[in-house]
Amino acid sequence: MTTGDKPASTVTVAQLRNGRWGFMLKFRGITYPVQGQFATKEQAQMLGAAALQALENPKPR
Repeated sequence: MTTGDKPASTVTVAQLRNGRWGFMLKFRGITYPVQGQFATKEQAQMLGAAALQALENPKPR
């Protein structure tokens, strides 16, 4: 946790103009652009969480 008890990393899910769903990541102070054209909000949430987890815990080479 950072100051003010706000998490350093977040996933925001939003409905796009075309009715589909996408997610936006904020990781270490960098906001990444909206990703995805998902059919449901749940799909966007799951894949957003998976993407954030991959950023937080990269596999060693």
